[in-house]
Amino acid sequence: MSSNDQPGFGRRGFLAGAAAVTAATVTGIAAAGPAAAQSAAGSRPNILVILTDDQPNATEWATPKTLGWLVDNGVKFTHGHVSTPLCAPSRSSIFSGRYAHNHGVRDNSSPYNLDQHTTVQRYLHDAGYRTGLFGKYLNAWRSADNPAHFDDWLLLDPVVYNNGTYNDNGTVHGIAGYSTTVIKNRTLAFIDAAATDHRPWFAFVAPKAPHGPNTPDAKYANTPVPAWNGRPSVPEADRSDKPAYIQNATHTLDDGRTIRQNQLRTLLSVDDAVQEIHDKLAALGQLENTLVFYLGDNGYCWGDHGWTAKSVPYRPSIEVPFYVSWPAAGLSGGKVDNRIVANIDIAPTILDAAGITPDTPQNGHSLLGSNRRDHLLVEWWHRNPGSDPHTWASTVSASRQYTEYYALHTDSTGQEVGTGELVAREYYDLVNDPYQLTNLLYQATPAQEAALGIPALAAQLAADRAS
Repeated sequence: MSSNDQPGFGRRGFLAGAAAVTAATVTGIAAAGPAAAQSAAGSRPNILVILTDDQPNATEWATPKTLGWLVDNGVKFTHGHVSTPLCAPSRSSIFSGRYAHNHGVRDNSSPYNLDQHTTVQRYLHDAGYRTGLFGKYLNAWRSADNPAHFDDWLLLDPVVYNNGTYNDNGTVHGIAGYSTTVIKNRTLAFIDAAATDHRPWFAFVAPKAPHGPNTPDAKYANTPVPAWNGRPSVPEADRSDKPAYIQNATHTLDDGRTIRQNQLRTLLSVDDAVQEIHDKLAALGQLENTLVFYLGDNGYCWGDHGWTAKSVPYRPSIEVPFYVSWPAAGLSGGKVDNRIVANIDIAPTILDAAGITPDTPQNGHSLLGSNRRDHLLVEWWHRNPGSDPHTWASTVSASRQYTEYYALHTDSTGQEVGTGELVAREYYDLVNDPYQLTNLLYQATPAQEAALGIPALAAQLAADRAS
């Protein structure tokens, strides 16, 4: 039984015992059922999304305060994923609840392809929420351009650790200091306004950490971190069954150790910020009815298969920390949820919690109900033709992963171009081979492929890419 099947779990369980009130329409956007009752009662939750940059799993050491709030007293999703392991596409999926092939931001150069009408901030703003954006937005967004549907923002661009330049509610200027701290302080001020402004609010909080160059705050620059001896995929002894770009990868365990050390040190400041945000909510009496998400926009390889980046269809790249808390609706108490979830589920969950019915299609599903997917589409596009890794798409379940690479890339407008020819494939048994060491399609016969169920997986992947 999934934790969300327990009695009383989720928004519907919480609202079942509430006094009935008349359903209402929220500022022109349809709301129905229990959520509408919640809206009419004036008890719509605040929404807080904390998004780190390039944070993989296995980084818990650096975030004990975050775990104390959102895991020990929230819900930990053990199978958290991103649908595209790259910054701008992933963030666009969070905002829209859509796959990158639908929202159009396939790479880091085309943020203006995102239809702002489809975003969760548009829905919330139109429904009377006070909206704020603090930190990194979308790669290649012009710093002088104001982000749509936000009332208050401090947009960091270019994204740096120290003494950054910010679009501060329409004025571009420099602000001295460590960017995680600057972003935290502005977030606290936004939340503090709730003491006098009683509208529900939405805050998107996005520090640079732990993205490269992984520069820690001065007070954490030399903090010792636990030793790490890698995992079986760091490095993989024999990569002859992998695509050529992985066979040619040259990064080592020492490279992975350096990246890990620096990432952990930068995350210590994020952890401090999360604690201060928690304390501010508690002081205002808003901790119970704030729906909080914490996740990374993608993972990162620490030398896995010789690779030190994201962008690849391997677990360290596509899996991320994924924590949720909403005590008023029963998302608390240290629950563990083993469903396959992804960044595309955040917008549908927020809208469900706020009682808003979207007027544009979404690929994700609300996490407040009992929906359980049996697989997830993950996709990634290369910006440069002929470069490695090739554009790829993958179908991932709890037990297996099938990946295809294509002769495709994105052009200057972020559109997909190329022949689409299939150039490589991988298949992994994630139960018996969790580190993805053995590509079972390497030198496999047609009969062996049929026994693995590859034809059905290939058909499923093609259907998902077209959905």
